[in-house]
Amino acid sequence: MLAIDLRGKRAFVAGVADDGGFGFAIAKALAEAGAKVSVGTWPPALGICTTMLERGKLDKSLELSSGDKLAFEKIYPLDADFDTEADIPAELRQSKRYRDLPDPSIQGVAERLRADFGEGGVDIVVHSLANGPEVKKPMLETSRKGYLAAIGVSAYSYISMVQRLAPLMPRGGAFLALTYMASERVIPGYGGGMSSAKAALESDTRTLSYEAGRRWGVRVNTISAGPYASRAASAIGFIHDMIAYCSANAPLTDELEAHEVGSTAAFLCSPLASAITGTTVYVDKGYHAMGMAVASVASPTERAAK
Repeated sequence: MLAIDLRGKRAFVAGVADDGGFGFAIAKALAEAGAKVSVGTWPPALGICTTMLERGKLDKSLELSSGDKLAFEKIYPLDADFDTEADIPAELRQSKRYRDLPDPSIQGVAERLRADFGEGGVDIVVHSLANGPEVKKPMLETSRKGYLAAIGVSAYSYISMVQRLAPLMPRGGAFLALTYMASERVIPGYGGGMSSAKAALESDTRTLSYEAGRRWGVRVNTISAGPYASRAASAIGFIHDMIAYCSANAPLTDELEAHEVGSTAAFLCSPLASAITGTTVYVDKGYHAMGMAVASVASPTERAAK
């Protein structure tokens, strides 16, 4: 039997704060395949996340098919808006949610991963991060500050993570990020520069696959997932309309489930995908293949009958 086997591998999943998003689903899938998993959590969400774990609120979601429970090796505070601790404004660093934490920058997490697991101690890095403070604004109304904020957290942070974490990984290590169809097609309402950020993320993936592949022998890919009603996606404001539209028009009409993205991620991060890099893999029920809406357009037969 050809199986995904990640036993003996260690993964770091950036962007897990609850059990409702793709980041958690990917972490769980990696654990199902045998990997040890650590996560990075945005500081303002860290307290809630750790409290839910400690009180058993996520126990049901953490159950593995083996009957065991997923236990994160480490939970690191991570604010991907900052590459180094020096980049964090003093006011923010001294605020209630940040002041008692170790360095939550990308460099800070890289240093703690090195201290905790040593050189070559991380095999898989997943970038499940996005933020667009003006995501509800049309492009024409997006400010420079909002646009650059979306690009910084949603796209540049992937570059920063590869820069700082690839040196910790053995040859054959795998990076993976999450993107969305708005990178290449207009999704009205998905604004604030987020469509540009996703386009940059996919372009950067191709370039990073070459540069990081030649320098460190690691692979760099992305998954373009269909719409899913995670807590973060709900900030868009019309996520359920997006899901319904895709369900009505995709080749496969059942709604996307998070574990389907998780399973694809586990494959892409495994030795089974050792020749796959620089690629965007669509996990969207085939919606990306469609060139015309189906549900709202009458078929030739229906038009002829009118």
